[in-house]
Amino acid sequence: MEYGAFSLLPPIIAIVLAIFTKDVIISLMLGIFSGFLILKHFHFGEAFVGMFDSIVHLFTEGWITKTVIFALLVGSVIKLIIDSGGVDGFVEYLTKKHIKSKKGALLLAYVIGLVIFIESSITSLVAGTVAKPLTDKFGVSREKLAYVCDSTSAPVCSLIPFNGWGALLIGLITAQISAGVITGNAVDILIKSIPLNFYSIITLIMVLYFILSGKDFGPMKKAESIAVPKEFVQVKNAKKGNMIYMIAPIVMLIALMPAALYLSGGGDILKGSGSTSVFYSVIITLMFTYLLYIFTGAMSHKAYFESFFEGIGEMVPIVTILILAFAIGAVIKDLGTAKYIASVASGAINPIFIPAVIFILSAIIAFSTGTSWGTFSIMMPIAIAYAASSGIYIPLAAGAVISGGIFGDHSSPISDTTIISSMASGCEHINHVNTQLPYALLGGILATAAFIVAAAVI
Repeated sequence: MEYGAFSLLPPIIAIVLAIFTKDVIISLMLGIFSGFLILKHFHFGEAFVGMFDSIVHLFTEGWITKTVIFALLVGSVIKLIIDSGGVDGFVEYLTKKHIKSKKGALLLAYVIGLVIFIESSITSLVAGTVAKPLTDKFGVSREKLAYVCDSTSAPVCSLIPFNGWGALLIGLITAQISAGVITGNAVDILIKSIPLNFYSIITLIMVLYFILSGKDFGPMKKAESIAVPKEFVQVKNAKKGNMIYMIAPIVMLIALMPAALYLSGGGDILKGSGSTSVFYSVIITLMFTYLLYIFTGAMSHKAYFESFFEGIGEMVPIVTILILAFAIGAVIKDLGTAKYIASVASGAINPIFIPAVIFILSAIIAFSTGTSWGTFSIMMPIAIAYAASSGIYIPLAAGAVISGGIFGDHSSPISDTTIISSMASGCEHINHVNTQLPYALLGGILATAAFIVAAAVI
């Protein structure tokens, strides 16, 4: 059944309410409920039951269950490396020998974001966890740290696609080659699209500029003006700080990702499952961490599990938002929101503007649905077919889809990567959204101009 403009209501309701009420959970629930009102022809009872049944049904999807458990267990990893004294030791080492300013603390988060390109969630989590005590010490706002973490996660993963991102994108392009829409090699097309992924490139340059210049604008400027230095306070159960208790678990988590992608992909890292890889990586990391802390005397068995369960508990609010974000994504899919947006935007367009239109359309879909991967899956076939019929350079069309998906996802309050960046930085989620949005919009405007210029030149 076609729902037309009604299919836009759930994401609009969720996003608008989240911005004005600053209560993301209630906003998401009302957005989901409005979607089920439409699906159930405005029968309130059926919509109410359908909403909660749909949330339960999410866990029949293996990747969702693994992602939720991963998010909970990452909370344990973070809590353990703090309570073991690992973060305290690392902060002491860096502040004594290397990092002595706000700029240095933010550059640490930025470099971590560039180096860890295996999976966007891990990128944000590691950058936020490692840099937060240092940014706190030098008076950096949590909002600024969240912006750096968020802006160096998905953009980097899309530019260095030796990960689950690359696997998905190659698969989508291969499907169009197999269908006879285009000819060529999927890997070659993806590689050629990387320098045309303008939003990701512009975003990384912008982040570096704002770190080095110390300049800010909009709500971020206000957040930075009221931020004050906060000394890192060592918490219970910790002995004298030793940075190995932080570095070893993080290195283990990162190192396990490519291995897990290789195994889950049957020997091909680009065919590996991202959700399966992060799931088993965090479980093995926790086992390794237990052995490390117990045998070195960093923590007792009892202290370890106290911190383990406290870490899970601290993640419950964030995981609740994550589950509701998945739920509204499922409702939006049932309503056909993305297809409706694509159909409305289709029509006769001057070829020079097609890549820019693809970029903007992808951004709208990603903003409305909160998922870049879902946007790629919807828009890549449309964009490639449209580009092929219009004589547009195929890698440019692919780059526009990737850029648009990341831009929309980067701006959306219901995006899982936005949520995880807030969590990793210890920032109120809606504050992160409000302070980051002007920067994302500036990057989006510059990227739009870049796609118009590229279409005219290529």
